Amino acid sequence: MTPVKFVLCALSVAALLAGCASRPSDFSQPTPAQPEAASAYQPKPGWTTQRFSVAAANPLATDAGYQVLRAGGSAVDAAIAVQMVLTLAEPQSSGIGGGAFLLHFNGRDVEAFDGRETAPAAATDKLFLGADGKPMAFIDAVVGGRSVGTPGTVRMLELAHQRYGKLPWERLFQPAITLAENGFPVSARLHALLASEPHLKKDPVAAAYFYAADGQPHPVGHRLRNPELAHVLRLIAAQGSKGLLEGEVAHAIVRKVRDHASNPGLLTAADLALYQAKPRSALCHDWRAGARDYRICGFPPPSSGALTIGQMLGLLAHTEAATLPLQDGLPSAAWLHLYTEAARLAFADRAQYVADPDFVAAPGGTWQSLLDSHYLAERAKLIGSTSMKVGKPGLPGTIKTAYAAMPEQAEHGTSHISIMDATGQAIAMTTTIEDGFGSRQMVNTGGARSGGFLLNNELTDFSLAPSDAAGLPVANRVQGGKRPRSSMSPTLVFDKASGQLAMSGGSPGGALIIHYTAKLLYGTLQWSLNAQQAINLPNFGSLGGPTLLEENRFPATTVNGLKARGHEVREVTLTSGLQAIQKTPTGYFGGADPRREGVVMGD
Repeated sequence: MTPVKFVLCALSVAALLAGCASRPSDFSQPTPAQPEAASAYQPKPGWTTQRFSVAAANPLATDAGYQVLRAGGSAVDAAIAVQMVLTLAEPQSSGIGGGAFLLHFNGRDVEAFDGRETAPAAATDKLFLGADGKPMAFIDAVVGGRSVGTPGTVRMLELAHQRYGKLPWERLFQPAITLAENGFPVSARLHALLASEPHLKKDPVAAAYFYAADGQPHPVGHRLRNPELAHVLRLIAAQGSKGLLEGEVAHAIVRKVRDHASNPGLLTAADLALYQAKPRSALCHDWRAGARDYRICGFPPPSSGALTIGQMLGLLAHTEAATLPLQDGLPSAAWLHLYTEAARLAFADRAQYVADPDFVAAPGGTWQSLLDSHYLAERAKLIGSTSMKVGKPGLPGTIKTAYAAMPEQAEHGTSHISIMDATGQAIAMTTTIEDGFGSRQMVNTGGARSGGFLLNNELTDFSLAPSDAAGLPVANRVQGGKRPRSSMSPTLVFDKASGQLAMSGGSPGGALIIHYTAKLLYGTLQWSLNAQQAINLPNFGSLGGPTLLEENRFPATTVNGLKARGHEVREVTLTSGLQAIQKTPTGYFGGADPRREGVVMGD
């Protein structure tokens, strides 16, 4: 397929998809803020394909990846095309101004590519302390330049493409460039999020792009053009990551961050130019579900996702959870009790130990100490017949930590991409600018072109408080060049006996990503649901305090059953955005979350 036909085909199918997607298809802790507001619930059918499959959070982005795979591109090639379109069409969640974790399976081995943002070299652990020495309010820290970390997504994708790309780098940007120039229809979800967003209008560039002259967001279906983003993407297509991290775009980023009138940041041109994406070893563990053994691979620190999921599954293995089936198609109160108790223990360890491994040593010298079966067996003895309310960290390994536990604080939005290509390679990639619309700062290089791209607020994933009352430092405190702890949980699952890839999956959702992804794993592997059925299950979890249930999804008997076991139950909106692809005997089966606008495509 020629480049011109490639673009035209992407646009024609994408326009059709966009039209289809718009149809309705002494215990106290605050309820965690949701990364993004809910929008219309659209039932999804699940999608069966034979040669390849791509799942992403927006139909236009899914289509871009589909066209790349049809043109003979690799899973990594398709991920690049998907991410560039997400920058345009799902700007609240991810983009070239943010960071990402990518897991890649090359047919033999699993590799992890770390594109997490870094703190400016000049940053200290007092970055988010006010004049009174106390941590800033979360939203005060977010909005402006202070929260912006060095963007890593593009340089990470460049590294992955150097190893596994098949199509030319510049060709992968064409769908997003053409959509940016010609425009794309504002979706119902984007419109709803813009209507409920109070801070984005404070940035003149963002206000002029996202909102009409009367201050209202552009209506659903409005064709939104972004010529400035098209210009930036052309520079990246021609120059690689230097097109973003050096030259005119880098200077525009630095100006935006440092010249903010009320909340300036510390980012410099040197921080951008010197950023390095890092190859890491995937974090894998074994889990038995039913009569089969699986190898579950996720992302290592600075992500906490794979560790926390692995701990929860490992703790549940030492309880009767596996003997508790779904009741009327839903998790029972007895199972939810065990699950959320395991979560309290796992999240306590997460708060105590997990941070950037280049700055903080793993307990006992290895992160596997947190997944050790003997350690988890001892921890599981703490799970009783009534709720423990709040879990406490354990002592893995033999070395006691000198760090304080990190207080729970908000984590916010992301997007997830899963792809399996025709050669057997696969990716699971979770990508983010953190809060909805990031730092609310839109970069424009200063020409007459409207639009641009949003910058992340990733530094607020660090602990705003650098130490506890006793002066012990928090492992995940701000330090120059450090990567903030994340909950992103891109996951690849393998049948242990054969070594064959079984599934790729993940979700957005802040700290609740961990629970959404765990639900997918338990639903498919233990309860034998297909990916779509598992995604459709109501959401649940605990971040260490209250037991959270997706509102209006569980019967009163379940809620009362948890309360009888001592749980403080809160029924809240839990807006996951799961994407998953399973390998089947005849090809692939993909699922997308009905709570958002994602779809799956393939041949």
